[in-house]
Amino acid sequence: MAVLPDPATSRAVLIGTSSYAHLEQIPAVANNLSALAGALCAPGSWGLAPEHCTIIEDPSTAVEVLEAVRTAAEEATDTLLVYFAGHGLVEPRRGELFLGLTGSIQHRSYTGLPYGTLRDVVLDGRAGRQVMLLDCCFSGRVLGFMSAASAEAVIDQVEIEGTYLLASVPDTSFALAPPGEPHTAFTGELLRLLREGVPGGPELLDLDTVYAQVYAALRAKGRPLPQKRDRNTAGGLALARNAAWAPPGFGPAPPPYDHEPPPLPPYDHEPPPPTPYDHEPPPPPTPLPAVPPMPTWSPMALPSPAPLPSPGGASRGRRRAVTYGLAGALFVALVAAGVPLAMSWMEDSSKDDSGQHPSKSKSSGKPKPGPTSGNNAAAKGSVVNPSTKRGGTLKFISQSDADHWDPQRTYYGYVWNFSRYYARQLVTYAPKPGKDGTELVPDLAEKVAKVTNGGKTYTYTLRNGITWEDGSPITAEDIKYGIERVWAQDEISGGPIFLQQALDPDLTYKGPYKDKLGLKAIETRGDRTIVFKLPKANGDFERMLATPSGSPVKKEKDTKGKYTNRPFSSGPYKFESYEPGTSLELIRNSEWERSSDPIRTALPERITVNISSDEQTNAKTLFAGDYDLDLQSSGLTVPALAQATRGSDLSARLDSPFNGMLLFAALPRSVKPLNNVHCRKAVLYAADRENMQTASGGVLSGDIAPHMLPPTITGSDSSYDPYETLKKPGKPNATEAEAELKACGKPNGFSTTIAVRNNRPAEVAVAESLQSSLRKVGIETEIEQIDVRQYAVTMGSPATVKKKGYGIVIYRWGPDFPTGQSFLQPLADSRFIQSTANANVAELDDPTIDHLFDTAIAEQDPEKAGSDYAQINRRISDSAAYLPILFQKSVLWRGSRLTNVYTSEPWQGAYDYVSLGVSE
Repeated sequence: MAVLPDPATSRAVLIGTSSYAHLEQIPAVANNLSALAGALCAPGSWGLAPEHCTIIEDPSTAVEVLEAVRTAAEEATDTLLVYFAGHGLVEPRRGELFLGLTGSIQHRSYTGLPYGTLRDVVLDGRAGRQVMLLDCCFSGRVLGFMSAASAEAVIDQVEIEGTYLLASVPDTSFALAPPGEPHTAFTGELLRLLREGVPGGPELLDLDTVYAQVYAALRAKGRPLPQKRDRNTAGGLALARNAAWAPPGFGPAPPPYDHEPPPLPPYDHEPPPPTPYDHEPPPPPTPLPAVPPMPTWSPMALPSPAPLPSPGGASRGRRRAVTYGLAGALFVALVAAGVPLAMSWMEDSSKDDSGQHPSKSKSSGKPKPGPTSGNNAAAKGSVVNPSTKRGGTLKFISQSDADHWDPQRTYYGYVWNFSRYYARQLVTYAPKPGKDGTELVPDLAEKVAKVTNGGKTYTYTLRNGITWEDGSPITAEDIKYGIERVWAQDEISGGPIFLQQALDPDLTYKGPYKDKLGLKAIETRGDRTIVFKLPKANGDFERMLATPSGSPVKKEKDTKGKYTNRPFSSGPYKFESYEPGTSLELIRNSEWERSSDPIRTALPERITVNISSDEQTNAKTLFAGDYDLDLQSSGLTVPALAQATRGSDLSARLDSPFNGMLLFAALPRSVKPLNNVHCRKAVLYAADRENMQTASGGVLSGDIAPHMLPPTITGSDSSYDPYETLKKPGKPNATEAEAELKACGKPNGFSTTIAVRNNRPAEVAVAESLQSSLRKVGIETEIEQIDVRQYAVTMGSPATVKKKGYGIVIYRWGPDFPTGQSFLQPLADSRFIQSTANANVAELDDPTIDHLFDTAIAEQDPEKAGSDYAQINRRISDSAAYLPILFQKSVLWRGSRLTNVYTSEPWQGAYDYVSLGVSE
């Protein structure tokens, strides 16, 4: 039978931190404190005397809290209730919980109030019963993603003999502060229950009833679900009188109530999103969506592995460094601060009208005009704010300088995009949105290549009227010389070398600075004809020429290592000034003729780049309109992004396209028992990819990947679901996993090690999520975090991988150009397995796959080649050599002055810079 504590001999201490110097603000917490105090002190509720209810708002020191709790613990002889709302920090090595104070700092749990100390103070008191109500994050995101097991350890740590713990969130979830609501989600439901009561419920609301009712209410809204711990039947202790209680016989029969929360229904929709805490007071309440979207943040940038040799003439090269919109470090920082993002404003617009991601360009004519603004508007296949108006200054802001402005030396994705302002190529990508942008169109050439000799000879005729910035004509020899510079890696290293590998795989040419005779594989015939002669056919050769490596360089203007400071322009803009690490200004090239360039609109009069490492200031200037966009497609700080997602005027300028990257795990076949295909399949079936998506950042970090070929690559099939990953959707299949374990002779499971970068919190989060799901079928794993500076070297050595027992290797991968050759071959061609700098980490060795690569690479028809890559993708799935996790996305910021804005797949889903204009 429930017992209401004696208010005269009971005490309550309500602690809440809403204001933080270094973490996200939680203004709703201040409302929680006053409202909860009022509810507990109300005569019809508990009736606690106001002087027996102590409120500690925004404590700055642990002593301040502990002294107040000690006083209450000494005074209370019946019941002591302690409530805390705010950020929860977890020390990952010991799983120790710390409660956030105003001066708490992320990654420094010791700057909070140790829960163990608070617990000791409570236990030292005289109260016979203790009630702990915690409305904070247990996820430990401040110091990395916690596994379910470690989260349980934190929850268990909170238990006190003879007490009742009611925690706002389970396992690895986040406490929620819904925008538009005055209280946090958990406390809001608790307050509603105390005010309204439970029709048909008992006269007194015991703690078990409170738990069941709050649980049901939160589940009905699709929000994180609470947990409880109780000792010695503490659940029968009443928290308050039931405001809806009526004696038997009075009024109509009330609806039944559930004393225990009902079981969760089968998974049939995306889990709910945590919502950001905000600096500003919450706006007026607004209705919640019926099915809230997932929590979201973005992927991390990928370091470039070392260059790889090219067997059979296949292009391999260094991997391009891709910078993502609102880069992963920013999103991980948001989560680390305990501020999950609600991004219901963002739709998945990467699909065509049939709901499938288009695999073939439907380019015809001009792109259709789009809206002038709107959430994800620039990623919907149309042009936002179309305009032909010339003039004005297009203003970029960037946290860091380019690797090189020299077109042959740059390997940064955003520089490839930007360099087209001053560097042209024979062919380039169509200035069209989405997948239509992957179409190759002539640039300096009159037409795309005339391909002869079985795909080994490419011939181009240059346009008339193409000129350098000094008015002199651009010649075939200028293009040949520019490409030859790729061979001078000893003097101007840094850029991709796939043109070198395709034209001269044996490296017989020494570069233009040492060999004055020139590269024999490139022939010029007069000023306007250039011929490329490949030793082996390569259907992607034109895509290699469409990169900055294929740009012309005027020999007389080549300053070798200094050329990066002042490239000589072949495009509509030229360098006016450049201060390394500070600023860059481009002005109009008066010698450029619009009639000679069908690609570039050249609308702005000037283009400026301001380089500033102060992210906070950069974000403020973007919001203020001082700059139009971030050069690296990022630029928003943690609070700025939270602000942008909350405000409709700001969220209307955010876009979320696919970026062509894949997050996956390699399962090296040299590491036992992963040398057995059934053991590998057990891992694939046991992986909870839905949970890994949440760990990585939710739906905006990417779509769950059922196979290894991203939707941006021809040959990808959205209906191909070999392990029923999408059918489930994303949830593990324990039955199949256990069957595969039996088939591989490990019915009780096995042990292995997961390798992951130590400076990629999102990847560590994914690794720990995978660890948790594998444990459920008996696969025990240790996670080894490896220094990012050594990661490519370590994983690129099969001998080291085998010696260390890295059976699962977390990785990201993206193509230099959007084809199966650039994306899949380094990962799956057995001829790419090397003793060092190995990209085929799974050590996949399948002669059929190797043969299919040769066939696909030689094919000139992209659709036919795509069919071969689809077959390769299926054989990779059959081998279970890789565990695909996410087809990744970016989040981009679009300034209000920008015109002609659209995202385009060749530029990793970023905005197509050369089409942009500005409105004054």
